[in-house]
Amino acid sequence: MLRELYPDLHFEIVAMSTTGDKILDTALSKIGEKSLFTKELENALERNEVDLVVHSLKDLPTSLPPGFTIGAVCKRENPLDAVVFHPKNCGKTLSLLPEKSVIGTSSLRRAAQLKKKFPQLEFRDIRGNLNTRLKKLDEKEEFSAIILAAAGLKRMGWENRIGQLLSPEDCLYAVGQEGGCSVPVAVNTVLKDGQLYLTGAVYSLDGSDSLKETMQTSVHYPQQNEDGPNDDVQRVGITAKNVPGQAQEAAENLGVEVASLLLSKGAKHILSVARQLNDAR
Repeated sequence: MLRELYPDLHFEIVAMSTTGDKILDTALSKIGEKSLFTKELENALERNEVDLVVHSLKDLPTSLPPGFTIGAVCKRENPLDAVVFHPKNCGKTLSLLPEKSVIGTSSLRRAAQLKKKFPQLEFRDIRGNLNTRLKKLDEKEEFSAIILAAAGLKRMGWENRIGQLLSPEDCLYAVGQEGGCSVPVAVNTVLKDGQLYLTGAVYSLDGSDSLKETMQTSVHYPQQNEDGPNDDVQRVGITAKNVPGQAQEAAENLGVEVASLLLSKGAKHILSVARQLNDAR
């Protein structure tokens, strides 16, 4: 994408392995290390060994290191989670799998929601990159299916492996990395007729205890020239091209309001218990 935008510049890709890539025999939620998939890259950036780094947004920690900023966010790919089935289960859905079928996922967020939706199924941790997980699924009989990000499968050219896309009714998707790896936090957003609808939810580890709230705000504002000399607002980090600043602020405020509502109804307790139980496992 950068080469297309700047054909006169040379871009050298420096591949790196991170802590999250190397530790494959432990659940992400049990490692306890922050910035599992970003730390090594950030260190290289700080040492000026690279000029910029590219992450999956959900791998970013809530707070960036001092002096760092998000320079750009690419157009969002499909945010939903996808089910990839063992070849023997091709054509099925989660609801059609036999009782006690084992589903692989390394995400507490996914497991908590799906345990609640499909109590007849069992959920087990699975680690590794996409190649490794698909190989474990296909070559062994341990898993009936695994849950992966639809975006990752599509980017790798494996969209044909998606057997079922999980709707927001089945599984709300990830919001950045606000809850870290040890707590189930999820969202869904809908933009319709100038209104932005945001659903936020928190879950206990088994999904039995949960809070879910939906709020909305208007993001219908006229486009203004915000790059002119009279613009007294300096924006650093995420900005959306051709989206008025008022709309961006309204969207950000909506996120804060949903989070505050969830906290006022007991979300902090649910997440604290989830974190304690996860640490004790």
